Amino acid sequence: MSFSATASHSCISLLRTTVCTGVLLGALFSSESAIAQSSLLQQPVLTPRPREIHATQLVTVQSAVVTVPGGDAEDFFAAHDLEQTFTERGVVLSPAAGPADLTVTLLRKESPEATQILANEHLAFEAPMNDEGYVIVSRPDKVAIIGETSAGVFYGVQTLKQMVEYQNGVAQLWTATVRDWPAMKYRGIDDDLSRGPFPTLAFQKHQLEVFAAHKVNVYSPYFEHTLQYSANPLAAPPGSSLTRAEAQELAAFASHLHMMIIPEQEAFGHLHHVLKYERYSDLAETPHGHVIAPGQEGSQPLIKSWFTQIAEDFPSPFLHIGADETVELGTGRTKSDVDKRGLGPVYADFLTTIHTTLAPLHRRLLFWGDVAWNDAAAVDRLPKDMIAIPWVYWHEDSYDKNILPFKNAGMETWVAPGDANWSMTYPNDSGALDNISGFVESGQRLGSTGELTTVWNDDGEGLFNQDWFGVLFGAAAGWQPGKSDGAAYQASFGHTFYGDSSGRIDEAQRELMAAGDMIDASDTAFWLDPWSKEGHAKGVGMRAKIPAARLHAEHAIELIETVRASDPKLREMAALQAMELGARRIDFIGMKFQLAEEMSSAYAKALALKDDKKHATETRDLLESISSMNGRCQDLRDAYSMLKNLYRESWLAENRPYWLDNVLVRYDLRIQLWQQRGEQMDTLNDEWQKTGTLPNADAIGIPSAQTEP
Repeated sequence: MSFSATASHSCISLLRTTVCTGVLLGALFSSESAIAQSSLLQQPVLTPRPREIHATQLVTVQSAVVTVPGGDAEDFFAAHDLEQTFTERGVVLSPAAGPADLTVTLLRKESPEATQILANEHLAFEAPMNDEGYVIVSRPDKVAIIGETSAGVFYGVQTLKQMVEYQNGVAQLWTATVRDWPAMKYRGIDDDLSRGPFPTLAFQKHQLEVFAAHKVNVYSPYFEHTLQYSANPLAAPPGSSLTRAEAQELAAFASHLHMMIIPEQEAFGHLHHVLKYERYSDLAETPHGHVIAPGQEGSQPLIKSWFTQIAEDFPSPFLHIGADETVELGTGRTKSDVDKRGLGPVYADFLTTIHTTLAPLHRRLLFWGDVAWNDAAAVDRLPKDMIAIPWVYWHEDSYDKNILPFKNAGMETWVAPGDANWSMTYPNDSGALDNISGFVESGQRLGSTGELTTVWNDDGEGLFNQDWFGVLFGAAAGWQPGKSDGAAYQASFGHTFYGDSSGRIDEAQRELMAAGDMIDASDTAFWLDPWSKEGHAKGVGMRAKIPAARLHAEHAIELIETVRASDPKLREMAALQAMELGARRIDFIGMKFQLAEEMSSAYAKALALKDDKKHATETRDLLESISSMNGRCQDLRDAYSMLKNLYRESWLAENRPYWLDNVLVRYDLRIQLWQQRGEQMDTLNDEWQKTGTLPNADAIGIPSAQTEP
C-alpha cells in the first residue's frame, strides 16, 4: 500500500481548541446541532476528540476489506470490530466480484509499511504515543491505522468507526490524518452494583463494548455484598450477584477490549449487608452496623479470602479496597482506641494492616481518599505504594486541595468525579459536566495518572441507560488533555452515541438539562405527597418555574418521539427510551404540584359556595375537577401507573428482576393513594349533594389554597 503525501501535517489540538490551516475549530457545536456544525466546518464529530486531526472530505464507501498483514490475534479482533461497524453502515465486506472501494490496513509501527507511510506523511510517532497512541492516514481508497501496541491499533479503529458516517442509506468515510494519544493512563468507570439495580451479564458486556469504543480502559464494579465468594457465600443475594463463572467470563471479555476490570470490594465501611448476618457480628464496629472494627479477630482472614478470589478471577495490577465514609469508626468497639489515638491514626493503621495482609497477592491497592478531609496528617501513615482516589462530586473553584495531601506525601493519585445520577429522576448533567471537567483538569495538572467517573445508586432506582452522557464525558475528559469542553461534548453526543444526524437528540438533552436546572428533579420530589406539609412547601417554592420547566421536558419528549419514529437506524434505543422516561418523570413532578394547587383552589371555592344554591352547578364542577373521569386525582393516579410501566420496561432492558419490586411498590402505593383520595372526594361530593355540607380542607388533608408554608 502506498499513500500520497498530499495531506498537510496534522493540526494540533490543545484544550479542545483545534487550529487547522487558519480555521478555528475550538468553538465546536456551540448551540446548533453537531451535524450542522460538522457540515459547516467539514470536520468529523468524534468523542474523545483526537489531539491532532486534519480532515478533508467525505467519500462514499460501498464495499471494503480490512487486512492485518502482521497476523496479530488482537489486531484481528480489532479488524473484526471494524468490520461489524462497516456492516451496520451498509458497507459490503470483501465483495465477491471486483475490488473493494476501500482497503483498511492495521499496522504496527515497526513494520516496513508503517515506517514508509509515516515518512511519506511526515508524521512522528513520539514516546507518549507508544502505549495507546495511534496514527490514522485515511485516503479515498485506502486507510492505514498504525499503533505501537495492539491497544493503539484498537483505539485507532475506534476513532475510524466514528469517522464512518451513514445518512440517507449511504455510508461515507472522512479522509483525514489523525495523530492521537491519551492524557491519562487510566480512564475508568466505577459502577454501583450493590444498592438495587444489578445488570444482566449481557448488558455488562454491552457496557464494556461502549466503554472501549470511547477509549475507557478500566471498569470498576462496586461491590459491598453482591460478588459471590466461594468461601463466603452467605451475604450475596441470589438473583442479584455476580457468580464466579460470570466474573471470569466478564474479565475474559474485557481483556479483548483492552480493558481491565478492577472490582471495588469494600473492605472497611459500607458493609452493613455483610455485617447484618450473625456470622459476622463479631467483626462489626456497632451491632449489625456498617463498619468493620479494626483489631477484631477474623477481619483480616475474611478480607484476604475476598481479595484472593478477586485476584484469581480479575487479572490486573490493582485491587480496590474502598474504605470510604467509615462514619461509625470510633463509636463502638474502637471508641477507646480512637479517643486515645485519634480517628485518623486508627483508620490509617487499619489500611496499613490490610496492605500487609494482601501483600502476597502482589497488587497495588486503590482506596478512596476522603481521609484527607478528616485528618490530612494521617496520610503520612499510609504505605506509599497505595493509590489514593480523592472523590468530589460537586463544583469547586479549585479541586487541588483534594489531591495535594496525597501528592505531597509521595503517593500516586487518580481522581473520581461523579455522574450526578444518584437519587435523581434523570442525572444532573449540567453539574456532571462542570464537576468532571474541573476535577479531571486538576488531576492532569497535578500528575494524577487516572480518572474514575462514578455512578451511584443510593436510592436503588438508578438506570444506567440514563448515565451514558455523564460517564462518556468522563472518558473523553480522561483521554483529552486539559479542561474538556462540556458544551462541545454535549453538541456531539447525539451523533457519536446514538447515530442521530438530525440534532434532535442533542436538543432534547439540552431541554432536559434546562428542565432539571429549573425545578427539583430528585426522586424525593417525584415521590413526595404534594398534600403533605413538606410537599406543599416544595410546590410553593417551585411554583414560578414549573411552567417553563414542564415546557422544556415536554419538548424533549416530542423531540425523542420524533427522532425515534423517523430514524430506524438509531443506536442505543433502550437508552433513548430511558432518556424519555427521565423527561416524563420531570414533567410529572411539575404537573403534580400544579394539580395539587389547583385541587386546593377548587376545594376552597367549592367550600365557599357550598350553601349557595344558585351556584350548585359550579360547586359540583369544582368538586368534579378534583375527582371524576377527568379529575386531578385520576390524572395523578394515571400518571404514576403509566410511569410504573415505562420504568419496569427500562429496568428490565438492563437489569435482573431482583429488587425491581422494591421500586414498583412505591408506584403501587402512590396509585393507591390517589385512587383512595379520588374515591374520598366522590363520597364527599355525593354527601354535599344530599346534605349541603362539606368538611374543612384540613379535615380531609387538602392544603389550604394559596397559603404559604
